[in-house]
Amino acid sequence: MKTGILLAAFGTATPQGEATLRRFAQRVRDRYPDVPVRWAFTSPAMRERLAGARKKSDSVGKALRKMAFERYESIAVQPLHVVPGIEYTDVLDECAAVASQFSALAAGAPLLAGGEDMDALARALLAGLPPSRAAGDAVLFAGHGSRHDSAAYYAALSRAVTGIDPLAFVATMKGEVQLHQALPLLLAKGVRHVWLVPLLAVIGRHALEDLAGNRPDSWRTLLEAQGLTCIPVLTGMAEMPCFADVWIDHLDKALRLLETSDPQPPSHDCHARRIR
Repeated sequence: MKTGILLAAFGTATPQGEATLRRFAQRVRDRYPDVPVRWAFTSPAMRERLAGARKKSDSVGKALRKMAFERYESIAVQPLHVVPGIEYTDVLDECAAVASQFSALAAGAPLLAGGEDMDALARALLAGLPPSRAAGDAVLFAGHGSRHDSAAYYAALSRAVTGIDPLAFVATMKGEVQLHQALPLLLAKGVRHVWLVPLLAVIGRHALEDLAGNRPDSWRTLLEAQGLTCIPVLTGMAEMPCFADVWIDHLDKALRLLETSDPQPPSHDCHARRIR
């Protein structure tokens, strides 16, 4: 069968973000040199923004329909999301809507797919910190968050990170573990320096403006207003091999599912699921 890979990301319009996605796609091509790789962006606002800049981008559904027209018979879709939230669910829904056009269609899981991923991700996050972090410096990992039930993943990750390093915390822009809840914990530790590390696949507007920017409501501004020195680390998770390899491992499981006719039961603990 003619098999293809579709990578799905939120989308990006920054040079750094675009370079990150190119490098990630090359890692995938190096792993599967005989399988064509395509991209889809899950954010309608980002696709509209790119269209205004005369840059082409497809939704997951549109990219899959194009691949069906090109007579691809089996597709493995790998989203570059951190948790199985609303956007990940939307990817699965778009896949299901066009699944009848393929002989086989499977989707890989996001970065955090189950409990066994939590401790491994927590250790990888801490191991990936800059060596210039001094003793007594705190770390605040900043995720996008979600109003979906998957927000619980961030709370669990926060517990895992703090359990390993008492000066490390996780907070999100949305959901149940936001900055105003993490800030008192930081201040109670008496720290003076805080490393701000985005839990985002690529460095885009959220990282540059909402987290590390100079706006009155940015995380950096709010931290500095409390007398803390904020040190942003502007590296996307897809740029770091320890995280990129997890997404690619989930993609590998999706590709293997294409070879079986057994349905994969829906579960957030699955590292891949067969849609058709």
